[in-house]
Amino acid sequence: MAVQNQLAPAPQQSGVIKYSAGGSEITLNGGIVKKYLVSGDANKVTDQEVMLFMRLCQYQGLNPFLREAYLVKYGTNPAQIVTGKGALEKRAARCERYRGFEAGIIVRRPDGAVDWRTGTFCLPEEQLVGGWARVYVDGFTRPVEAAVSLREYNTGKSVWAQKPATMIRKVAKSQALREAFPEDMQGMYEAEERGVVYEELPEAPVDVPSEPVYPEVQPDPPEHEPVWYPGGDYDEFADIMGGN
Repeated sequence: MAVQNQLAPAPQQSGVIKYSAGGSEITLNGGIVKKYLVSGDANKVTDQEVMLFMRLCQYQGLNPFLREAYLVKYGTNPAQIVTGKGALEKRAARCERYRGFEAGIIVRRPDGAVDWRTGTFCLPEEQLVGGWARVYVDGFTRPVEAAVSLREYNTGKSVWAQKPATMIRKVAKSQALREAFPEDMQGMYEAEERGVVYEELPEAPVDVPSEPVYPEVQPDPPEHEPVWYPGGDYDEFADIMGGN
């Protein structure tokens, strides 16, 4: 009996996520994320961090190729997932009930009095202590408010050292927007809230790969190495040749 050669079916790739974002069809998997979408040490990011990133992008309809979301990994520190610059404001603007916001800083004057100021103006002799924001939503009896402490977020590095008032105001605004629209912004955090600096992240869009990129799949090792007759297993040889 002739031996029939059959090709083994190609292994199905798991962990592929497909969804629509802004009119574009997005395909993500571990290989694509690690090769194109990690800022920092792509070789250090874990499979769990990659999956969380992909699921957030899918759930919130974010296009990471247009820098609407970043997966940031440095060394062995936990990865940070942040949205693109101004993403929360853009999302709020699409909500029919959104009616704008106010935001500013909290300052202690030399006489000990505390001011809640709109904007970011602070004199050298004054002490910046925090930020505040109010978001107005149609149907709410009062605005959604957030107040944050500078001590909790100020890293003292990079932009935080140069523009602490601007940064803490952004943190307060992001928190207020997320509380006002929890379903639309769940899991979305801007860089200022995560200790990440937008200026250190790439801004140029990523070219979408023309062909899928998958992690390397290692075939399962055989239970034993086949050894053909003569000198091998007669039953195995007989089965292949159609014998009984």
